[in-house]
Amino acid sequence: MATTLDVNGKPVTVKAAPETPLLWVLRDEIGLTGPKFGCGIAQCGACTVLADGQPIRSCSMPISGLAGVKITTVESLGGNSALQQAWVKNDVPQCGYCQSGQLMSATALLAAKPKPTDEDIDAAMDGNICRCGAYQRIRAAIKDAAGMTPAAPAKA
Repeated sequence: MATTLDVNGKPVTVKAAPETPLLWVLRDEIGLTGPKFGCGIAQCGACTVLADGQPIRSCSMPISGLAGVKITTVESLGGNSALQQAWVKNDVPQCGYCQSGQLMSATALLAAKPKPTDEDIDAAMDGNICRCGAYQRIRAAIKDAAGMTPAAPAKA
């Protein structure tokens, strides 16, 4: 069955069963490999994309529920967005596996709250697991991208 999706501002027609998770359509049919398979049960956030500007877990979202929805993946950031520059400046990536999901959640946060508090950041990023433990650097990068001075880390 053919389904047309709006991905990164372009209509894309795919031949996949309606129950096929968006993640597999993005990766296998469209060739967008930014969203990653992590857990398959919407718990880790590696597959996070935006649907009409809101973060969703693409591993558990069937394409049948996405008609007329604007889907945005990390590829839309172009590799040189202010957020990506802040990510590099703050040495966020280590293994990099979770980064596309982290970036998409951060993108949605900054669109909704251009000057987020630590509590806003924690709430928006909750559920995006970083196995390398880069959470403090992620927070600093989000604040940096928002034009805010990150708080100095506490000394031990």
